[in-house]
Amino acid sequence: MKGLRWRYTRLPSQVEDALSGEEGKEEKGEEEKEEEAAPAPAPVPEDPAEPQLAEASQVLGASEIRQLSLHLPPRLTGRSWSLAFCTSRDGFSLRSLYRQMEGHSGPALLVLRDQDGQMFGAFSSSAIRLSKGFYGTGETFLFSFSPQLKVMFLTFQVFKWTGRNSFFVKGDLDSLMMGCGSGHFGLWLDGDLYHGVSHPCATFNNEVLARQEQFCIKELEAWVLS
Repeated sequence: MKGLRWRYTRLPSQVEDALSGEEGKEEKGEEEKEEEAAPAPAPVPEDPAEPQLAEASQVLGASEIRQLSLHLPPRLTGRSWSLAFCTSRDGFSLRSLYRQMEGHSGPALLVLRDQDGQMFGAFSSSAIRLSKGFYGTGETFLFSFSPQLKVMFLTFQVFKWTGRNSFFVKGDLDSLMMGCGSGHFGLWLDGDLYHGVSHPCATFNNEVLARQEQFCIKELEAWVLS
């Protein structure tokens, strides 16, 4: 069973001018016509799936946040995002990440930007924590935003669970792992949250999330979806 992949290209927004129309009104026995303005278009309602962030993200922009929210489990639609951990505030330490996640049992979103400017991460159906083995459910997925050469767009890819194994998330003091197969991890981060590795793996049938298999982290955030 192959994993599901989704690919999006973000397009520049366009603002269309509202045009007022004129409507002729013909009265019986008269050639005179009255012109009346067409009613103004109704305002576009706010997308109910748009998440509410308690504070601004230093990694994701509004477009990336919206695209990610469309792939979250339906039960999380409209839920608020709370920033439990970020390297700019809490430092580059996996142990600090675990401490900041204590007391949270709900799903978590891990997002990062590497030194090459690539944005990627993972959604975990459970809070990030220390564990003796792998945990999580088939809701877990990996994702990446890849800049396209010569154009100012980002290609968004989501790598869903393939069903081939259940190696979703595993955290120990020295590393954090997401997805595994044949000795390769879909996403692997070291204890200093500075070095990372990404390989194709059986759990998600993913591509390498960064530009290269080995990367250095510039910024990392962990959001709790309450």
